[in-house]
Amino acid sequence: MKHLFIFCFIAISWLARAQVESNSILYKTILSKDSLLFNIGFNTCDISQFEALLSEQFEFFHDKSGISDRKKFLSDLKNGLCKSPETYQSRRELITEKTQVFPLYENGELYGAIQYGEHRFYEKMEGKAEQFASTAKFTHVWIIENGKWKLRSGLSYDHQK
Repeated sequence: MKHLFIFCFIAISWLARAQVESNSILYKTILSKDSLLFNIGFNTCDISQFEALLSEQFEFFHDKSGISDRKKFLSDLKNGLCKSPETYQSRRELITEKTQVFPLYENGELYGAIQYGEHRFYEKMEGKAEQFASTAKFTHVWIIENGKWKLRSGLSYDHQK
């Protein structure tokens, strides 16, 4: 009986930390937010997507460019990557098969999710064809604020050519 109890405890503990299935509502929700942020926001320089999806407490940690809060991150987008999309454009591609989503609960209630994955970046410069730039790993912490999913923190690391 004691061994059965220990086994059940270990199994429940493991399941509590397990990623959700790719066909789950949570996984699909997080990937839809990811798509709004990157496929629409980042890839087309639609800053309004970032403004809508970033938490007011947003923090971003990048292994090449340091730490940003929400204000600095938005400013860097507007005045950097998205300053002149006609002459330079970066595009991010999610590697879906390497994306995992882990639910976050408090007292049994879902309050957020951790999204872990890998993505590829491509660059297009004026007069040149788009070319591969790098791959990187990322970890995003999504939280529910006033009933809406918001990106609370982002980590972008292990950039490789």
